[in-house]
Amino acid sequence: MDTGARMLVTRADTVSITDKRLLKGARARETALRRAVDIASLDGLDDVSFGRLATDTGMSKAGIQTLFRSKEVLQLATIDYAREMFIDAVVRPAREAAPGVDRLRSLIEHWIEYAKTPLFEGGCFRVANIARFDSKPGTIRDALLHNQKEWLDTIAKELRNAVGSHEIAELDIDLAVFQIDSVLCAANTALRLGDEDVVAKVRRTVENLLKAA
Repeated sequence: MDTGARMLVTRADTVSITDKRLLKGARARETALRRAVDIASLDGLDDVSFGRLATDTGMSKAGIQTLFRSKEVLQLATIDYAREMFIDAVVRPAREAAPGVDRLRSLIEHWIEYAKTPLFEGGCFRVANIARFDSKPGTIRDALLHNQKEWLDTIAKELRNAVGSHEIAELDIDLAVFQIDSVLCAANTALRLGDEDVVAKVRRTVENLLKAA
């Protein structure tokens, strides 16, 4: 084998090794974060730590530290991962429905499924954590509030679409969003306590709000 051929083989081997390492790192990160969101939904983000994840996943503490560098970075990554899971489970599927009332109803139905299943071991990730950090200024609180605002804006957008298309009459959008979110937060708690009847109450509350409008 000439020098040029040997160089090509060496480069190919290096790329292959690099790709495998990247894949291994991505899989390890996925494993850590999937467990982290469940811990956070059950016990709060404060309990998401390198040691807890190492114990729960069987990964090395040093390996997890290499992936995330600090506890704050780990917590922020956990919030982002939970956000993506929520979007995939609730927001993205609802986009198949027509904007306005149909999409709002679809958002509510997918949220109910998200909370009933539940997607996270402790129920709604947002409800489980935002109350713990609402009085703690910092990057964690900011990230949670950003996700909260994003969800409320999603509900508000469909209510505005419904008004704009004359599916419903004028209404106080901010108040309606507050009412819907309050009902969903209360429903999450009720579902965790085993009250399956709350699902019908959620649907009835939303329908009554739309009917009144």
